[in-house]
Amino acid sequence: MVYAYSENYVLPISHDEVVHGKQALVSKMPGDWWQRRANHRAYLGFMWAHPGKQLLFMGQEFAQGAEWSEAHGPEWWLLDPGYASAGDHRGVRDLVRDLNAFYRATPALWVRDTDPGGFQWSLGDAADDNVFAFLRYDAEGGAVLSVSNFSPVVRHDYRLWVPDHVTAWQEALNTDAGHYGGSDVTNPDPVKPEDGHIRLTLPPLATVWLLPSP
Repeated sequence: MVYAYSENYVLPISHDEVVHGKQALVSKMPGDWWQRRANHRAYLGFMWAHPGKQLLFMGQEFAQGAEWSEAHGPEWWLLDPGYASAGDHRGVRDLVRDLNAFYRATPALWVRDTDPGGFQWSLGDAADDNVFAFLRYDAEGGAVLSVSNFSPVVRHDYRLWVPDHVTAWQEALNTDAGHYGGSDVTNPDPVKPEDGHIRLTLPPLATVWLLPSP
C-alpha cells in the first residue's frame, strides 16, 4: 500500500507463476488438500477486494493442481461429475463466479481504485493473528468491509474497527461457505457496532466480505 496509487496496477497471478516447476496456485499452498483449497479461496477473496485489477491465469479459477501446460490446456475434466473430487474444484470455480458478479455489482470495489480515499485499514497490524481487515469505498461513501483470516483456526468474538456512519453490517460473501467447499463457519445475522467496533466470528483460512445492513 506504500506505492499502490503511484501507478494503475494489475494484480497478476500470471502464467509465469504457474509453469516451469513453480506449481499451480493451489499446490503452492501449505497444509493438506482441504487447507490448500481454503488458502486458495481466501487469497482470491483478498485479491478481489484489494485495489487494482485482477488477473487470474487459466486453470487457477477451479484449483487445477497441475501446473499449466501449453500442450493440453486447462484440465477441464476435473469438473466432470464422475471425477472423485469434482465438487472440490467446482467449489472454487463457483467462488470465482460469485467474486466476479459481486465485483461487477459493487462500485466500492473498483470505482476508486486509483484514489487513496477509496481504501481504509480496519486492522493492519494483527501479525500474530494473521488477520487483515480493510474497507473499500465508492464515490458516495458506500463501503465493503473485507476481512481475511489466514490462520487455520476459527477466531470467535474478533474485534474490528468500523466507521461510525454504518449502523450494522451483514455478511455478503464468505469463502468458507459450505457450497464453496469450506467448513461453513458464518455470521448469519447483522452485526451492530459498539463503541466503534464490531465483533465477528472469523472462519479458518477464509476471507469474508460485509456490506452495510439496511
